[in-house]
Amino acid sequence: MGVDGVIGEDDGLRRRGCSCGKDDFLPEESFKSWGNYVQALKETPNRFMNRVLTRSLDSTELHEIKARSQHEMKKNLSWWDLIWFGIGAVIGSGIFVLTGLQAQQVSGPAVVLSFVVSGVSAMLSVFCYTEFAVEIPVAGGSFAYLRVELGDFIAYIAAGNILLEYVIGGAAVARSWTSYFATLCNHDSDDFVIIVHSMPDDYSKLDPIAVVVVCVICVLAVLSTKGSSRFNYIASIIHVIVILFIIIAGFTKADTKNYSTFAPFGVRGIFKSSAVLFFAYVGFDAVSTMAEETKNPARDIPIGLVGSMAITTAAYCLLSVVLCLMQPYPKIDKDAPFSVAFEAVGMSWAKYVVAAGALKGMTTVLLVGAVGQARYLTHIARTHMLPPWLAQIHPKTGTPINATIVMLIATAIIAFFTDLKILADLLSISTLFIFLLVALALIVRRYYVSGETSTTDRIILITCLILILGSSIATATYWGVSENNDWVAYVITMPIWFLATAGIAVFIPQARKPKVWGVPLVPWLPSLSIAINIFLLGSINGASFKRFGIWTCVLLLYYFFFGLHASYDTAKELGENRIGDGWKRVEEGQSVSTVTASGVSLDEAK
Repeated sequence: MGVDGVIGEDDGLRRRGCSCGKDDFLPEESFKSWGNYVQALKETPNRFMNRVLTRSLDSTELHEIKARSQHEMKKNLSWWDLIWFGIGAVIGSGIFVLTGLQAQQVSGPAVVLSFVVSGVSAMLSVFCYTEFAVEIPVAGGSFAYLRVELGDFIAYIAAGNILLEYVIGGAAVARSWTSYFATLCNHDSDDFVIIVHSMPDDYSKLDPIAVVVVCVICVLAVLSTKGSSRFNYIASIIHVIVILFIIIAGFTKADTKNYSTFAPFGVRGIFKSSAVLFFAYVGFDAVSTMAEETKNPARDIPIGLVGSMAITTAAYCLLSVVLCLMQPYPKIDKDAPFSVAFEAVGMSWAKYVVAAGALKGMTTVLLVGAVGQARYLTHIARTHMLPPWLAQIHPKTGTPINATIVMLIATAIIAFFTDLKILADLLSISTLFIFLLVALALIVRRYYVSGETSTTDRIILITCLILILGSSIATATYWGVSENNDWVAYVITMPIWFLATAGIAVFIPQARKPKVWGVPLVPWLPSLSIAINIFLLGSINGASFKRFGIWTCVLLLYYFFFGLHASYDTAKELGENRIGDGWKRVEEGQSVSTVTASGVSLDEAK
């Protein structure tokens, strides 16, 4: 292995090309024999502590980890591509499917405020993502950011939920695609599904069309990122035209009497809707995974992410207002709200325009999701937490073909069986969990740098972060379990959050300034992002948390039996697991991949 950190062709990390043997899935020393594997299992506690305490470096993610894919991704995206990727990723089934159900049964016309709340939460997360994406422009997105700031294990747990988010999100959109296609063909939404009465209700409607749609998207995603971008912004432009039509035509049929009862379900209904409608904003994080393929990340990523989210939030608010002005909220259809609303005001022909627009939107959501999820999976596989076969980049297309196909096969299977409501609730939990971790990581990035931050400042930072998390969880828990509008607990929890955030701002100097583009109002903005994300988690039903817990247990089982040992061996091969003085540097994030067995950095060895 060379001293520059670029892996040689015979090292087992970059040599795979298009092969598909055992060494492409379990090439690490721990899996060479049963004896090695048993020994690895015996060392699990020590290995686990090693990976928990190990933090990566910006340079490691940018160079050494990226080099493990053998071929480079092509840098051919601009801010224009990213804006349309952002719009295409976000505006899909959420607004056309979930709005009707929430307006009718949960929040009434105040659903517009629900979109505002979830939009603010999403925008705060966008800011946090943007600073990381500018400084660490790699395909790993939040997985790479968390490896750098919170360590390997936290990054893995987040990565598992990222993958769950994409699979479930793609499945939910694919099933919605079938419903709107049926509407466009003048059929009921269930006419194109196969009902199997012997199966449980939530899994009895089989959707073969969703599987076909996912397969077509897979072909587009593996051929070319730039080609996917062109298809996406052409389809997104058509989609925006349809949205403008819905807004303008809807306002011509507006009746202000329908707003006479604005919030029939009270404040609680507004926030309950916000937690579910956050699903409508899911997808922008896929844009951050394209940073590795962006020509000028420092300029293009902030414009692309913030610009697309601002446009999306405005569109959602206007669409929800129009819907509730066209029909009284109890009469809004929960399955096809806009189509039925236009029928109710005498514009039956408009439902076909709405259905066509929804199909366009959902197609682009699936495409951008496929592009994003494959890049997440690629970067995770580069660390060997997942089989390195998934990290291969095709030399001609410059795309991660293996990762794309695997993720979309999983998406197609889930879409074939599972009901939309189950998918939407579970998706919101995974997304909110990841976003709060990224916000937490941003505060750590700004206020803690090994060797510069004093012990006293580090203790104050940890204490304040615990208080921010604790007060936010207490607020969300009380909100979730209380059935009345008692505000006593909030008088205690919210000042604790405020004082803890102020403690970071006043008593701890920022140890790292952003080099190019930074989030404003740190630590207030990321701290508020943490609080809102946790608060919205408190509005999600208990059954969804049970499913979330089951998935986390599955992640831990895989990690302790495979992922931990594979990533440990890979780190050991690269000199990352140094003990003694070197270990101290690894723990503090000073030298994760450049410490050799002699304790001398590779740069010094030159």
